[in-house]
Amino acid sequence: MSTSPSPASAVVVLAAGSGSRVGAHRDGTPVNKVLLPLLDAPVLAHSVRTALATPGVRRVVVVARPGEEAQVTEALVPHLPADDAAPEVALVTGGATRHASEWAALQVLVPWVAAGEVEVVAIHDGARPLGSVALFSAVLAAAAERGGALPGVPLAGVVTADGQAGPSGLVAVQTPQAFRADVLLAAYDRAAREGFEGTDTASCVEAMAEGVRIAAVPSTSRNLKVTFPEDVALADRLLRHAP
Repeated sequence: MSTSPSPASAVVVLAAGSGSRVGAHRDGTPVNKVLLPLLDAPVLAHSVRTALATPGVRRVVVVARPGEEAQVTEALVPHLPADDAAPEVALVTGGATRHASEWAALQVLVPWVAAGEVEVVAIHDGARPLGSVALFSAVLAAAAERGGALPGVPLAGVVTADGQAGPSGLVAVQTPQAFRADVLLAAYDRAAREGFEGTDTASCVEAMAEGVRIAAVPSTSRNLKVTFPEDVALADRLLRHAP
């Protein structure tokens, strides 16, 4: 078993999506899916608490939709540790796209990275509330060693448009996706200058940074993304019957 120290890290938790497919409403007003209740806390709070509990994490940045900053703060504060030694949690207003939201969060981390206090940054979708401390730790450690890492799970049951069996060996990519901080900031800075927007963190790094090897860290379907109404119920059952 490796005894390497955990890398000094920061985690960005994205909460700026609309979650329109979940179809949740309160008093006739749509509700962001990451603010829905899940067992003892909002969906978003589960990811933030996991990030805070991960060894080596020194700072957590939560990205909120414009206009939802107060709602996100209200949802999170009761579930944050009271310990003064806990990592600091910052709130940032996101942009119109996932890429813009990630870039807004990364700019907050620039002073920490420049000072050498953050070596690796992970970006996680707040709609994935069941990611474990073990998964976060494995992804961060792999990124520190290899330059980048992301969780993946074998994708089964894929068929083509004409009903034929799809290719074997396909992998579904999840979050958190982590990269060495200097590489990640350089990639997003170049993307900003060139007007490039990636579909996720890895796509931006692959397009804007040369020679970065991205390791695949084994994950499971338990690290689900809340997308449809039934996903909230499934996540609840999984949490209640966690080993």
